[in-house]
Amino acid sequence: MTRPRALVVEDSPEFILLCQHLLEREGFDVIVATDGKQAVDRAQKDRPDLAILDLGLPDLDGIEVCRQIRLFTDAYIVMVTGRADELDKVVGLSVGADDYVTKPFSPRELAARIQAMRRRPRSGTPSGGASQVREYGGLRIDPDVREVTRDGVVLDLTKIEFGILDLLSSAPRRTFTRGQLLEDVWGDNWYGDDHIIDVHVGNLRKKLGESASTPRHIKTLRGVGYRFEP
Repeated sequence: MTRPRALVVEDSPEFILLCQHLLEREGFDVIVATDGKQAVDRAQKDRPDLAILDLGLPDLDGIEVCRQIRLFTDAYIVMVTGRADELDKVVGLSVGADDYVTKPFSPRELAARIQAMRRRPRSGTPSGGASQVREYGGLRIDPDVREVTRDGVVLDLTKIEFGILDLLSSAPRRTFTRGQLLEDVWGDNWYGDDHIIDVHVGNLRKKLGESASTPRHIKTLRGVGYRFEP
C-alpha cells in the first residue's frame, strides 16, 4: 500500500526536524522544501497529499506558494505563521489553505489538526448516498462530479467551499449552525475555532457573485449560522 506524502515547506532546520518526526509517526513519507520556488516545484513533481507551509519563506512567501500550488493540487494545506496577526490567517485561507497554526504550537496540536483533515472526504458526497443535480435559477450544483456553475460558467471552488455549498443547498431554508458545518465539512474531530467558517463562506459568496450585505443564496443568521435560499 502506497504511503501518503507530506511536503514540509520551511527554512528552519529545527522546525523541519519536528515536522518530519511528527508526520512520519502519522504514516507519511516526508518531502522537504526550504524556499518558495522549490516548494512549488516539489509539489508539481511529487504531488503530496498534505503540505505544511510556513508563511515566512525566502523568495516567494507562503501566501504566494499556497496560491500557486492550489492551482494544480487538492492537497490539504496547513499554513504556519510566526505572527498572531489575524490578517495573515485570513489571507492564507482566502488563497486556499485549509487550516492554520500559529508558532509556537505543540506537536500534539498539529497532529490533531492533521488527523481531523484526513477524516474529511476529498471526493464524493458527504452522505455517501445517491445524489442529484440541484438547480436554483442560474446556479447548478452537481454533487457527483463536485461541480458548480453559475449562468453556465464553472466556478473554481476549493474543496471546503464546495463542501459548505453542498451541505447548505442539500436542505434549502434549513439553518445550519457553525458547529454543524464544522462537523460535516471539517469532520467531527475538528480541532480549532469556528472563525474559519466565516472566512470560507466569505470566499464562497464572492465566487457566487454575492456578499454578506447583498446575499442571494447564502444568508447569515447572526449568532447562529447560515442557511441556503433557493
